[in-house]
Amino acid sequence: MLQVRSSLDVADNTGAKIAWNIGVTGRNQRYAGIGDVIKVHIKEAAPDGSVKKGEVHDAVIVRTRQIIKRADGSVLRFDNNACVIMTRN
Repeated sequence: MLQVRSSLDVADNTGAKIAWNIGVTGRNQRYAGIGDVIKVHIKEAAPDGSVKKGEVHDAVIVRTRQIIKRADGSVLRFDNNACVIMTRN
């Protein structure tokens, strides 16, 4: 579960390194989980990347530190929070 101002690693090749969650898209909800589309603000980016520091983009959450419980009783947990930036065509 991620809330506003949560820091996320960017797990794609756009050049962004760190992004902050600024809101959940499509719902009036405070928290977002894996698979949710969010708005992110780019905090750090590579100078030769396709996205720049300070830009706002849509992203989908792919990893969270929050434990995910499965139906078979197993649990899944990652070391960091991560997202993938989505582009509009």
